[in-house]
Order: sequence, then structure tokens, then C-alpha cells
Amino acid sequence: MITMPSPIFAYIGEFIGTMLLILLGDGVVANTVLAKTKGNALGAGWIVITSGWAVGVIVGVQASIFASGGVINPAVAIGLASLGLLSPLNAVGYIIAEIFGALVGAIIVYIAYLDHFKETNDPVLKLAVFSTVPQIRNIAKNLVTELIGTFVLMLGVLSIVIPVQATATSIIQYRLPPYLVSLLVGFLVWGIGLSLGGPTGYAINPARDLGPRIAHAILPIPGKGKSDWGYGLVVPIFGPIIGALLASLVWSLYIMPAY
Repeated sequence: MITMPSPIFAYIGEFIGTMLLILLGDGVVANTVLAKTKGNALGAGWIVITSGWAVGVIVGVQASIFASGGVINPAVAIGLASLGLLSPLNAVGYIIAEIFGALVGAIIVYIAYLDHFKETNDPVLKLAVFSTVPQIRNIAKNLVTELIGTFVLMLGVLSIVIPVQATATSIIQYRLPPYLVSLLVGFLVWGIGLSLGGPTGYAINPARDLGPRIAHAILPIPGKGKSDWGYGLVVPIFGPIIGALLASLVWSLYIMPAY
């Protein structure tokens, strides 16, 4: 167990890790869907998007794992807190840092692709760079899809990395080397995207959607259209949280006792 002199280092770690996650994740979407990018011109598709997000997870987790445990997801933070693996106070700090990290990451993507936003006419594609957009809009069913995806994520993370209990003055430790944690979690997210990402774009992370959606709302993106808060404040927030809590319950009842 690594003891922290101050939780501020953990919060900075979560900010940086989530910023990198969004920078690479939203970045690969921008390269795929915006007009006149190399990815768009060469016909990049879903495999490219899911691969880019997987790399974003690997880089984000690895960049923050020594400072904070590499959580970079409010739903996971809430799940860990429900299991006593993260203090409630630290969980709140993590969530705030993750949302701000996601916001900054999305702003950087906008700056990098500024000319291509200008060249793109479809406002839905512009929103899709920042946040998830369902293929078939049905709030209840979309919520279930996000619940399922995050259930797989949370149960998979707990089963793969086997976290060790942390206290209010320590960060989460794992029974695997840090580089294996980030790599395996990245592959897990890649699999979720390939298998379950079709209906909603697999937010499976409230900060991943909320921070960039805020960026979309405040940035002067030409012809951007609405930020779709009616969807964004429900499905990509509550679906992942419920899924993570259910997975944590299953873990605590049937898997954790085996360790």
C-alpha cells in the first residue's frame, strides 16, 4: 500500500489520466467522422474507433495508476467506494477531477481538429466527436445498454486486477503489475466496444460523456447544433452508475469471498 502525503496527487492523477483518455478517444472519433481528415478520407470505421479508445484507456490508466490507481471513471469510482475499496471522500474528489479532465481533453481535441469542424456540415457528427449518440433513440433501452456495458466493465476490472483495499490516506493497489493492469483493462474496453458499443457508442463512463458534452456546449463550434442534454443527463450517467453498482454487488457476494 502506497501512502499519499496529500490526496491532491491522486486527484491530479485522475485529471491527467482522464484527459489523456478523452484526448485519444475523442481524437480517434474526430479523425474518423470529420470531413477531410486522413482517417475519414481512407475510410476509417468502427474498428479504428474502438482501437483508439482502447489505447486511450491504456495510456490514461498507466499515466495515473501510480498517483491514484488509474480509475479514470466515476462509475468505477462509485463501485469501488461501495465495496470499501475507495473512501467516499476520495471518490468525490476523483469524480470531480475526472469530469474536468474529460472537459480539458475534449477542448484539446477541438483545437487539434478546428479546421475539420469548419469543413463538416452534419451537426450530429460534430456532437459524436464529443459525446455518445444512440443509433436508435430509446431512452429506456439505451439506459439498459449502458448498464450492461458498464456491468461487464466493472466486473471485468474487479476480476482482472483484483484490487486491494485502500484507506483514506492511500491509493488503490492491485495484485498485478501496473503495466498489465492498464493493458488488460484496455483490452477489456476494446472488447466491450466491439461487442456492445453498437447501440449507444458505449459511454460506460459518465465523465467520458459529461465532460466533452459540456465542452460541446460552451465551445464556439460552427454549426454545432444542440448538445442533447435530454439524453446526456440520463443514459450515459445513470446507466454506467447502476451497472457498476450491480457488478460490485455480484463481486462482493460471489467472487470477493474466494480471495
